[in-house]
Amino acid sequence: MAATQINRALDFVHDAVREAGALWWRFFDWLALVEWRQLYLIWFLALVTGFFFAVSEPAIWFVLISFGVKVLAGGKRRAELLAREASDKANVATLERRLMEAQMATLQAQVEPHFLFNTLALIGQLIETDQKEAARVHGFLIEYLRASLPQMRSRNGKGSGGTLGKQVELSRAYLAIMQARMKERLAVRFEVPDFLGSAPFPPMMLQTLIENAIKHGLEPKVSGGTILVRAQVVGATLHVDVCDDGVGIDLHAGEGVGLANIRERLALLYGKAAELAIEIPPGGGACVSIRLPYRMTEDD
Repeated sequence: MAATQINRALDFVHDAVREAGALWWRFFDWLALVEWRQLYLIWFLALVTGFFFAVSEPAIWFVLISFGVKVLAGGKRRAELLAREASDKANVATLERRLMEAQMATLQAQVEPHFLFNTLALIGQLIETDQKEAARVHGFLIEYLRASLPQMRSRNGKGSGGTLGKQVELSRAYLAIMQARMKERLAVRFEVPDFLGSAPFPPMMLQTLIENAIKHGLEPKVSGGTILVRAQVVGATLHVDVCDDGVGIDLHAGEGVGLANIRERLALLYGKAAELAIEIPPGGGACVSIRLPYRMTEDD
């Protein structure tokens, strides 16, 4: 019986010491982070309360101990805590970025078969009516796959698929196929200088803007219209625009999944340094612009 009581007492002492240690480190971390102005106010309140209730000695010890800890070790501990917090935030941002890229890969895996089936069905129809056109569309499909496969294999959005040149190449092949489907209802213009081809640019964003312009701008318009893909450097910012002269866009309506996804990816990849801008040109239609920090190559 005595042994059991001794063990309980030892367990109690062990738990008390452990809890006291935890409380001390919480107090230590609080002292490291609290501002001096706030600490002065707490000292003043502690001294006033101590003198009022005739317990001034504990209040004075509290002031002396906290002052000593703050001066001797507060700066170093504060730096350690802030560094840990920054590291935790960086790890969370990395995980969020990886999750977003995984979601993009899943979305692309869902979109690609639909697009491929429609293109193959178009080729099948053209074989019976226009074999020369069927051969052209088949060639466009090969170009599209040649441009898209490297970035589909890319796991982090960098490398072979992460340049503006690769995205433009993919978009040209995609739009060529869409022109074969829409005929004279779709005209295409590219205004992308060659020197911007090596600039880093996230995969699938440009094609998403083009798909959005066709679906919401040109397909609802009986006569169709024109897609303009334009890129330029303004200051230190790369502007990549996709404009159409379709039915226009309601700026007060909610964004679709594609645009919302681009906005989230830009925030994860570049923070506040990038943005997605939506404008209505004077002549009607819509112009959606991706703006991000300009770098000449991926190594810059």
